[in-house]
Amino acid sequence: MASKNISFDSIPASIRKPGKYFEFNYKLAVRTLPANEQRVLIVGQRLEAGSVAALVPTTVFSDAQAAAWFGTGSMAHLMCRAAITANAYLDLTVVALDDGAGATATGTVTIANAASSAGTLKLYVGDRAIEIAIASAQTAVDVAAALKAEIDTYGDLPVTATVAEAVVTLTARNKGTVGNQIGLAYELTAGATTVTLSGARLSGGTLDPDIEDALAVVFAEQYHVVITPYNDQTALTALRTHLDVVSGPLEQRAAIGVYGYDGALAGATTLAGQINSGRITGAYLRGTRSPAWELAAAYGAVIAFEEDPARPLNTLALTGIHAPVIDQRLSRTEQENCLRNGVTPLEVGPGEVVQIVRAITTYTLDPQGIADIALLDLTTIRTLDYTRKACRERISLRFPREKLSSRTPDRVRAELLDVLFKMEDLEFLEEVAANKDGLIVERDLQDPNRLNAKIPVDVVNGLHVFAGRIDLYL
Repeated sequence: MASKNISFDSIPASIRKPGKYFEFNYKLAVRTLPANEQRVLIVGQRLEAGSVAALVPTTVFSDAQAAAWFGTGSMAHLMCRAAITANAYLDLTVVALDDGAGATATGTVTIANAASSAGTLKLYVGDRAIEIAIASAQTAVDVAAALKAEIDTYGDLPVTATVAEAVVTLTARNKGTVGNQIGLAYELTAGATTVTLSGARLSGGTLDPDIEDALAVVFAEQYHVVITPYNDQTALTALRTHLDVVSGPLEQRAAIGVYGYDGALAGATTLAGQINSGRITGAYLRGTRSPAWELAAAYGAVIAFEEDPARPLNTLALTGIHAPVIDQRLSRTEQENCLRNGVTPLEVGPGEVVQIVRAITTYTLDPQGIADIALLDLTTIRTLDYTRKACRERISLRFPREKLSSRTPDRVRAELLDVLFKMEDLEFLEEVAANKDGLIVERDLQDPNRLNAKIPVDVVNGLHVFAGRIDLYL
């Protein structure tokens, strides 16, 4: 048996005084895989009333904290509420942005005709319902005044209200195009009175703040899920650039990006194609009253809930997200269209609960424009990220001050192989034994102080489709 030199960290080889000297070696203590905790970052706009300034990363534990720190009814506040509702045990940090120089989205509710019979008016602002009673013979002006007064009692709405005669004007609390995500709808039972909305959503919001300002502040920190309220090509391209850099081989702070979309199917697939990133996933729910920023927050929170990187997210519920009416729900054909074009479709399950169909990334084409399913499922990139983390931490623990000799490659290879087999035990990876000959650790031919490794990884796939044939015998 070849002799192995025992190295010491604290006992010098040069001592001559007699004695029995012992040091403690912690490098071999950890034999397990690292935890896979998920830290979430939300980027959203604040209000001047918030006590926390813009661009200050802040850990949030509750809805009340978010309201106080970023302003009640602000986008940042409501995103936190949606995220915490979907995952109450979230490790959540928020970087708030001040509004940009753009315009604020507005909408109007116009009341006409005195009521011929008593009833109610229920106005939906996003997924919130504001209801008032209407008395028989009550005038349109009085109904509008009553509606405005009732809206004022809801301090956490994403809008404020003013009234002039029989017209109630709603104004988004935050400036920018995100205000255009706020939907309007109503239900009316009083006779003769009519309600006219300026549109199905607020409109006129322009110029969002630059998401790059928030991303620059947190560049050096590790966040596993980054949630953005912005679902346009410019903002998502900036997010893609950020994710590619921080998740790359030099920075190694792996993260995925999350956005929401609730418009037309063609718009959802077009946007996904413009982004085409294996690190960005977009949840699509047509017709929901929940603003897209709340949809993104809930989806990102649910992703963070699942710490097993290889386990599919199919059927997980987005608690708190409004289920669209039946004629707006995606058909099977439309869901297939989403899944072939980089869009994660959501559907409504039993109990009117919004849930994930299959979580995929926006990546559909390789750099040559050829269809590529390598990073189709979100679980793939999450498993690869965890594999890198597990291998990196094991090598860091075992070889913090190692000499590089002819013995070193075999020792490193043994540790890597142990990591891979342990990951196979947890069903993160498979076929490790079959691929172990492909695990190569060798000295670099140009740098005498460098060791290179090629690590074959066969990630465990999700069971998404089961097909069976039933044969009839008579």
